[in-house]
Order: sequence, then C-alpha cells, then structure tokens
Amino acid sequence: MGTGVEMDWLWWVGAALLLALVEIISLDLVLIMLAGGSLAAAGVNAAGGPLWLQIVAFAVVSAVLLLTLRPWLLRHLRSRVPLTETNVAAHVGRTALAVDRVSEFGGRVKLVGEVWTARTEPDAPQIPVGTEVRVVRIDGATAVVAPLPAQHPTGS
Repeated sequence: MGTGVEMDWLWWVGAALLLALVEIISLDLVLIMLAGGSLAAAGVNAAGGPLWLQIVAFAVVSAVLLLTLRPWLLRHLRSRVPLTETNVAAHVGRTALAVDRVSEFGGRVKLVGEVWTARTEPDAPQIPVGTEVRVVRIDGATAVVAPLPAQHPTGS
C-alpha cells in the first residue's frame, strides 16, 4: 500500500502534532504557530492543492500567526501571571537595620538576616548604628539605603 496524494495531508498533520508536542517543552509559542501553518497546508492538500500551494499556505499562515496571534497571546498570558520579584530586586523597598555607620562611602546593614555592604545616596546624611533604613535600590552587591521617616507617637 503506497502513499497516494489522498494520504499526503497526514504528513502535514503529523508535522503539526510533532511541533505541538515540542512546543510543550519550549513554551515560547513559536512552534505552535508553525503547527497552525502545517494544519493549513494539510487543508490545502486535502482540497487537492499542489505542493507549491501547500508550502505557500504553510509559510503565509505561520507568518500571520507569528506576527499577530503570538504577540497577543504572550501579552495576555503575561498579564495574568503575577509579577514575583526574585533575587536582589525583591529587596528593594524592604527595611534593614544599620549595623555600622552608613554614609555615601560605605557601611553595613542587616537585611533579611544577612549583613550587606551599604551606602547612602551622595550628599545624604550619615546613618548611625541601630537606625532602621529602607533599601532604595541594589547597586551590584551594595544596598543603597535611606533612613525611614521619623515616626511620632500619636496622642492627645
């Protein structure tokens, strides 16, 4: 039993399935767009279209999906995933405790149980030992900090 023209569409469907399976591993939404192009080529073949038209259908549908549907899907998927900051970005905004005097030239703070080198912004006042500070940003392996605003007790 040889492969006739009536069965050639199965090659395109097989390619689409293979691309979809590999997409599960990559999760980049590129291969699934190519799988859509393969399905379009399978449809052209099933309708009796010549090989050149199948290839054109594959290329055009894949390109349209890559340029239109993929960016929309990526935006949509990313908007539903909450942003979880990791590594040093997660420390920005946290409070720390000055374990040494901190100036624009250096110092040390205890941040999340670890001692970090720290400094203030240029021209900022020195921060004495024992002062609570807020991490403004991380510059390399140095926490740039600022003192917390003074909190005054409320009362009558």
